[in-house]
Amino acid sequence: MVGNTVGLIALALGWRRSIWTWPAQFLSGVILVGAYASAHLSGGVGKQLLVIGVALWGWRLWTNGKQQAQDGSIAVRFATWKERGMLLGGTALGTLAVGALFSAVPDLSWNPWPDAYIFVGTLAAMVAQARGLVEFWFAWLLVDVVGVPLAFSSGLAFSGLVYVIYLALVLWGMRDWWLRSRTASSGSSQASQPVMEGAPA
Repeated sequence: MVGNTVGLIALALGWRRSIWTWPAQFLSGVILVGAYASAHLSGGVGKQLLVIGVALWGWRLWTNGKQQAQDGSIAVRFATWKERGMLLGGTALGTLAVGALFSAVPDLSWNPWPDAYIFVGTLAAMVAQARGLVEFWFAWLLVDVVGVPLAFSSGLAFSGLVYVIYLALVLWGMRDWWLRSRTASSGSSQASQPVMEGAPA
């Protein structure tokens, strides 16, 4: 419960483009590692260790200012078609690989393919978030579509409720990042306009 709640806070901080989203995701992962370890669920431990690794990578990117806009905030944009292809391809291949692993080793997961989809989709969303891509929210939306019914059908009511709240935050966050990306594009166009007008004929 604590781990999922901290994860929810991390998503809200991501919506606000706060760098504290990464420490929160890191903390959520650490708590969930402890929870899974105490329940002897080695698959869950392994998944959360990967989440922790991606959280540290995203934290490093945002801390070093590689995703900053000119006003000092986190720059957000839509992915290029190449980036989208890499995200979709990586997610598809990752889901196939992880799903096959979970199926081959039943102790790693109770629901191999949906679990693999959610796990790899979460990693893809975190990678997109680290790069400041609006598609980060679309990835989370696709994770929620499977995560909500799976949690409730598995008897994990609290996790299902968390996913429902995730969904609301995803929709709000998607709108905010979408509008911000359009504002940034308009600002860039306006900034370049005087140079165009002053250029020699």
